[in-house]
Amino acid sequence: MNRRQVIMSTAATALAASAAPALARQPAGTSMPQPPVAKKIPVVIEQLGRTRTDDYQWMKDDNWQAVLRDPTLIKAEVKAHLTAENAYREAMMASTLPLQQAMFAEMRGRIKEDDSSVPAPDGGWNYYVEYRTGDQHPRYMRVERQGTWMADGQPVTKNFVVAPTPQLLLDANELAKGKAYSEVSAASHSPDHALFAYAEDAQGSEVHKIYVRDLATGEVLPEVIDSATGDFVFSPDSQWIFWTNRDDNGRPDKIFRRPARGGETTLVYEEADDGMFIGVGRTADDKFIVIGIQNQETSEARYIPAATPTAEPVILEPRVVATRYDVDHWDDRWVIRTNADDAIDFKIVEAPSEAPGKTNWKDLVPHTPGRFIEGLDLTKGHLARQERADANTRIIIRDRAGAEHEIAVDEPAFALSLAGASEFDTTITRYAYNSPSTPTQTFDYDMASRERTLRKTQEVPSGHDPADYVVERLNAPAADGELVPVTVLRRKSTPVDGSAPLLLYGYGSYGIPMPASFSTNRLSLVDRGWIYAIAHIRGGSDKGWSWFLAARRMTKKNTFTDFIAAAEHLIGRKYATAGNIVAQGGSAGGLLMGAVNNMRPDLWAGVIGQVPFVDVINTMSDTSLPLTPPEWPEWGNPIEDPAAYDYMFSYSPYDQVEPKAYPAVLATGGLSDPRVTYWEPEKWVAKLRPATTSGKPVLLKINMEAGHGGAAGRFDYLKEVAHDYAFAVWAIEKGWETA
Repeated sequence: MNRRQVIMSTAATALAASAAPALARQPAGTSMPQPPVAKKIPVVIEQLGRTRTDDYQWMKDDNWQAVLRDPTLIKAEVKAHLTAENAYREAMMASTLPLQQAMFAEMRGRIKEDDSSVPAPDGGWNYYVEYRTGDQHPRYMRVERQGTWMADGQPVTKNFVVAPTPQLLLDANELAKGKAYSEVSAASHSPDHALFAYAEDAQGSEVHKIYVRDLATGEVLPEVIDSATGDFVFSPDSQWIFWTNRDDNGRPDKIFRRPARGGETTLVYEEADDGMFIGVGRTADDKFIVIGIQNQETSEARYIPAATPTAEPVILEPRVVATRYDVDHWDDRWVIRTNADDAIDFKIVEAPSEAPGKTNWKDLVPHTPGRFIEGLDLTKGHLARQERADANTRIIIRDRAGAEHEIAVDEPAFALSLAGASEFDTTITRYAYNSPSTPTQTFDYDMASRERTLRKTQEVPSGHDPADYVVERLNAPAADGELVPVTVLRRKSTPVDGSAPLLLYGYGSYGIPMPASFSTNRLSLVDRGWIYAIAHIRGGSDKGWSWFLAARRMTKKNTFTDFIAAAEHLIGRKYATAGNIVAQGGSAGGLLMGAVNNMRPDLWAGVIGQVPFVDVINTMSDTSLPLTPPEWPEWGNPIEDPAAYDYMFSYSPYDQVEPKAYPAVLATGGLSDPRVTYWEPEKWVAKLRPATTSGKPVLLKINMEAGHGGAAGRFDYLKEVAHDYAFAVWAIEKGWETA
């Protein structure tokens, strides 16, 4: 990445001033860098009889679709302003460079650089990824498998006197050479182990090319698949490859098929509703190819028998608004996870292979309110499912006769995740366990014998003792009486008297839970005497799917008030004091940051909005943007629904900025981000900075070479984390006053 190393703030200010005429020059006799002044071009927008004025609409490039694919096409004035903003931020935070470098060194020191994943067995091979010391990106590998396994219903045994030589399938470091950004989003071998396909995003825009490699020759086949989502699958007979197309607006719209080694492309399915996402995969038993179609509340599946991979897809059950289902096949029957029949927290049903429609659905795992079934994994003799309740997870194993048992964990807050089996004809599944203080442990679990085998414990080369830390689970009372779980991590030596700085993290959208998981990066704050807390707020599914349903559309503000309630509870319990808290969230969690920044600026010393979704009304009114129509079920449709418009406008962070004493703010973004476009944080900062009366800085960091997820390389990513955490320390210490 091209990162400007600022030695002196005055030098950075001069650089920024030369980069953009909009940068206000430093007054004589002062040492404080001066921020860019964004020009105002008022645009009056009339919608549903309502009028709003947007002064910064010019920041959105009219050619944004092309810019996502080629950032060099961005308008010169927009680039100049972003460059000036980056230079101003670097100048303001120049004093934090030693801290950033120290934190980066700490974070890197906690990574085992020469590392590899636990091998995933499949047929005659074990597949895994590895990192070599100094590598930014993984190497995809396989090695011949020893021992005995089943193939086509027959036992196969291989024993080696000399260990077999691993085979390199893909070196993502070589793929990334000469590129500012490169991310392998998906990689998979064909069922016959003869081909290896991978999807590369070379821009951060999530527009992928899919490559297929012949593993006998090592050559990449000449026909490259363009403009894909990264979602692809081989047919069970390995003769075909299916993938999802990404249209000019960045939206998945079609499923295509072609011979795996190249040939004519055939349209398999085209989705007429631009409010739906689509994808393609294989069932666990390799008997069907399945096309999944869904938005936030409605779904549909279509299937193609493995025996006839060129057949037209068949609808399993026609879509019905507010009914979701996803499917898998269990040798002789369909297994379906669904919220049909008012099963708010989902249930699992089964249906005959030849007649899978809803009229034939029979409960396999009935609905239990408050027990959210997150997902399932099938092997020949067992069904493993992951459930969530009270902001914790559990894994339940069920055999074909219906007998169940639980993989239990006894900690107040933890993350348990079902990785599943890598083959169908096995009794072994895999899961991972960690907690905020405990590094990740990966287990293989025999579902028949109930024997578990520890396959890997995450190493922290610089050293880590879980006994040095305390993990606690609090329950913060919300205004309506609901209890919001809050996970707290601190060192045993950190006092609980209100003196310690605290970082409070939240998300709260799309039903995505925030696991109480282990992160080596957080230790760079916690080991400096910080308290780290996660607010498991409504909008996520931390306490079940109803926890999500209680904070969407016309109840979305519950997400924001829950986060505030979590902060107030932490203050009341002496974990923090008002004005000594840094709030952090990204994407839809950035919306949360913008909202609580407006609602309760007095609580925060700083607010970090990472790729923040803050221009809510404008974004949800722009049907050309990739996520707008699919996300109306989540947020509401302000184009057609006046009530949705008014409610959305009432919390939209960009629209609700007003003169008040805001805390220090850092907004981040990526120029190639198709999910939260770069102009959202850019516009937010432009409006927020002249509005604040506190004198505290409002900063913008735009990665000019990345998208929604930030830097692709593992070390470049750590630099971004170190930067954001350094801002948190700087905000608490009011570093700008002594810069």
